[in-house]
This record gives sequence, structure tokens and C-alpha cells, in this order.
Amino acid sequence: MITAGIDMGSKTIKVVVLRDGQVIGQAIEVAGFETVSTARAAMEAALRCAGVTRGEVQRVVATGAGREEAPDRDRTVTEVGCAARAAVHLFPDTRTVIEVGAEEGRAIRCDGKGRVLDFAINEKCAAGAGAFTEAMARALEVSVEELGPLSLNSETAISINAQCVVFAESEVVSLIHGNVAKADVARAVHDAMASRVVSMVRRVGLDPAVTLLGGLARNVGFVDSLRRNLEGSALNIPADPELSGALGAALAAAARP
Repeated sequence: MITAGIDMGSKTIKVVVLRDGQVIGQAIEVAGFETVSTARAAMEAALRCAGVTRGEVQRVVATGAGREEAPDRDRTVTEVGCAARAAVHLFPDTRTVIEVGAEEGRAIRCDGKGRVLDFAINEKCAAGAGAFTEAMARALEVSVEELGPLSLNSETAISINAQCVVFAESEVVSLIHGNVAKADVARAVHDAMASRVVSMVRRVGLDPAVTLLGGLARNVGFVDSLRRNLEGSALNIPADPELSGALGAALAAAARP
């Protein structure tokens, strides 16, 4: 059986194609303003990667913030459900899922079949999402890609107390003017994010086996801070963490009778 999942994210659109539960094709496109045409382009790219035609795909399921705009979908599913399903598929021992994307951070507790038991979402402020690192990188005058590795060079732990991106950016600027090393500020940024994310995790329940999904899983500074905040819990990270939503949607498509 061939199925496809499409994740209509705020920054990127991702597509995963499965054959009998195995990934055979995938693609990522920058969302832009024309999300429908971008979604079609992402689907075509994933199909070419898989070596199959659209007619061979038996079911398409969409997820993500713009899932209702996904073209040629058979149905939609929530981001939370997709994350849990993908995490357990990739790491069967997973019972706690952390997903951090561009605009939201989520903590999910699930069972061994990937069914959601409880969840929490950081949706009112970007301080627990990827947009926070973008704002802080601008304040530090480094690229987002440089921010993570920079934080690993920190020699002194400091804290950022602001709970809002705007105020945190001002606090970062003040630290820079106070001649605090950029590496120390970068670590403080990631520590602040990790602390907020782990507080969500503790509300839903922290299991020893944790899986991290979403684009921020590629940020080594955030991963380092998260590991320290999790206090010994194992942290699983897939090879393509940003594709987890699309993977979960494709798995949901395959599971429906």
C-alpha cells in the first residue's frame, strides 16, 4: 500500500511517501505565500523521489497549521496525533514526545501504539519555539545556523529571565552591551527555551524514553540544553526530525481501513 502525508507548516511544507510503512520518498519546500502551489510542488518532488505516480498513491492525509488548504487530501489529522504516531513508529519505546517547530512547542504523552494520552502546547508565545532562536540570533548578529554551535563554547552559565520574545531580545542586547561573551548568551537562550519546554513535559508526564521531533532538533545548542534539563532521561532524535509530521500523516493514512 502506498500512502502520502503532507505537513502544511508555517515555514515549510513537507511530504513523505510510504510503501507498506517504509519511507520511499520525501521532500521539503519553503512555504512562501502560494501554499497550495508549493504543496503541489512538494508532492511532485516526493513522488519523483519515490519513483511512483500520483495515481499509485492510495490515500493522502494532511496535517499542520495549514492542513485545510492541502490540495488533493483525503482527510486531515492534528499535529499532536501525527507527532505521537511518528515518534512511536521510529522509536517504539517512546512514551513522551517533544516537538518544537517554528511557531509552536508541544509536549505529548502517548501509549505504545502512538495514541495521545495527554498534551500541552506553547501557543501563546514564541519563547518555546524556533522563532525565539531566530529573534535571538538577530540580536546576537549571528545566523540561526551559527547559534547552536556557538552556545557549546560557553564557559559561564547565565540566565535570561524574560518570558516574552520582545523583552528577551532587549535583555540579550543589554547583556551584549555589558560585554558578556556571545557564547554565554547563546547558551542562556537555549537554556531558557529548554526550561520552558521541559516545564510543559512535566505537566503531561516525563517518561525515561523521550523522543525529540521538529526542526529545532537540528540545533545542537538546544539539544545540549534539553538533555541537561531532562536530568538523565534518554533523548531519541530521528535522522530527519522536521519530517515527523508528514511521516505521522502518512502512517495515519496507512492505518485507516
